[in-house]
Amino acid sequence: MTVYDTAAKLPPIDVVRDRSRALAMLDSIIDGVYYDYSRRRGESEAASMRNGSGEEYDIVFAADGAFIRGVYHDSPMHNYTGGQLWPGLLEGLPPQFAPLVHEATFCHEDGTLDATFVLWRRSADDRWQAGEGIDLSPADDEETDPDGAWLLDILCDGGAEEYLEYAWSLYDIELDKAVVEQILALQPLTDEVIQALSPQKRLADLWERAAELDYPIAA
Repeated sequence: MTVYDTAAKLPPIDVVRDRSRALAMLDSIIDGVYYDYSRRRGESEAASMRNGSGEEYDIVFAADGAFIRGVYHDSPMHNYTGGQLWPGLLEGLPPQFAPLVHEATFCHEDGTLDATFVLWRRSADDRWQAGEGIDLSPADDEETDPDGAWLLDILCDGGAEEYLEYAWSLYDIELDKAVVEQILALQPLTDEVIQALSPQKRLADLWERAAELDYPIAA
């Protein structure tokens, strides 16, 4: 799956935002360390994933759209660019997203964007977009779909199965799929829901975090 396949599968901005908030809430409940969501300066917000092994993504949500940059650290693309930006990733990028390309958090020390895939969607757009005419050869001779856009799969199809696998493989936690689906659907938090995933926790322990994420809490 390349960035073009992912662009076709990603749901609208508001759905991506809600799923990102839900993933951050799930990680807060089970003490996971991959998924985060926070407010940025101004009116924008950001979702992120860091797996500690070099794979990561950031999604910036603003009033006029959303911007995604991701890194697959082991991508053979790095073998041909020395870790620099692959040609075409930013081709056609709307000017409103240009400042994010130079944001220090997303860049190498020399100021160039650290990314193996980039997507964007303006508020008025009817689909996600990626750079025009990206040619992944010769990297794709070494690995199928080398850009790592599959890191966003968890946001494309609901994410329950992916999250269950993540919790089991990293933390040896076997979660209740139905409860995970409740969280991903932004159903209000209750003590019962939280304890089904993390028996030692209570709603009071997560009240502040839920408020930060604008995640609904049962009355």
